[in-house]
Amino acid sequence: MYNIAIEVLNKIIDRGYKAYIVGGYPRDFYLKRNSIDIDICTNALPKKIKEIFKESILNKQEYGSVSLIYKKIRFEITTFRKEIKYKNNRFPVKIKYIENLVDDLNRRDFTINTLCIDNKGNLIDLFNAKTDLDNKIIKCVGDADKKIKEDILRILRAIRFATILNFKLDANLKKAITKYSYLLKKLSYFRKKSELEKIFSSPNCLYGLNLIKELNLAKNLELWNFDNIVATSSPLGIWAQLDVLDIYNFSNNEKEVIKSIKEVLNQNILDNKILYKYGLYICTLVGEIKGIERVDIVKKYNNLPIHSIKDVNVKAIDICNILNKKPGPFINIIYKDLEDKILNNKIINDKQHLINYIRHNYLTNINKI
Repeated sequence: MYNIAIEVLNKIIDRGYKAYIVGGYPRDFYLKRNSIDIDICTNALPKKIKEIFKESILNKQEYGSVSLIYKKIRFEITTFRKEIKYKNNRFPVKIKYIENLVDDLNRRDFTINTLCIDNKGNLIDLFNAKTDLDNKIIKCVGDADKKIKEDILRILRAIRFATILNFKLDANLKKAITKYSYLLKKLSYFRKKSELEKIFSSPNCLYGLNLIKELNLAKNLELWNFDNIVATSSPLGIWAQLDVLDIYNFSNNEKEVIKSIKEVLNQNILDNKILYKYGLYICTLVGEIKGIERVDIVKKYNNLPIHSIKDVNVKAIDICNILNKKPGPFINIIYKDLEDKILNNKIINDKQHLINYIRHNYLTNINKI
């Protein structure tokens, strides 16, 4: 990926322009972390980039940004710019293309994201990013108040970077976050959820949760019941502890998982019927919240006599033959009964035992089902 990015830089430079890898990739490169995104900044205008790379897309021309897929790698190429005016504490609505790399880096959020790599592989550090990376601190480029007020999403980005990298927040940044946290109400739920998902998904998410508490952000993020939150291995386990289903946008699958977790929270997850009904994934997440060891849940689950209706050791055709009836709704009723009895250890999941049970309990009462 790196070598392909250098190819892209050289194609731009060969046309007489400047170009650098910027942002997350140089930061992660310095920290010896894997990175999947590569952003490039250049003094070439978007239309010039389009001339160099015919396959590129001018989907964000108003922000000076061009999307390019080159040798199966996606790049965002952005023209050097100043952001003159912001709208709704979020979007730059007036920009000015410039020639100077320093001025372009000046508009960026945090110093750790100002590192650049040139086409020779040199790290360019114009804002002491390496010092802040070495000191493990998130610091704004320039005035923290101005940066946070310009784009309120930077509050959640700061917490996300601190969480993922296990860095501290600069004192001035903390003050600015506290001062302007009320503006989070203006941020779209889509953006809030996107950033919170990244925080909740981190192995270090407990640190992120504690930062949200420390900075009193939960109220303005509408994360109710946040004080007693427990970190889990899945963000859905965290979302399930918050009353946000009617506030944030979730997929149907996410809603089902969250609802299931909420249902099980007040039940005994080591009960055979609960484990069987909700499955290992839901029950282990609930176990994390309730402080029940995963090994105990897995052992109990593995020892269940059945794990699905398909495991019941008698077939539908067998039931029909025993009762001398054509298939009908009665089959599901009998299966549910067998399922319940097996899980409660009242009958053995053995075919002959099940046949005997069906004969004894249903053969003379079949018309009552």
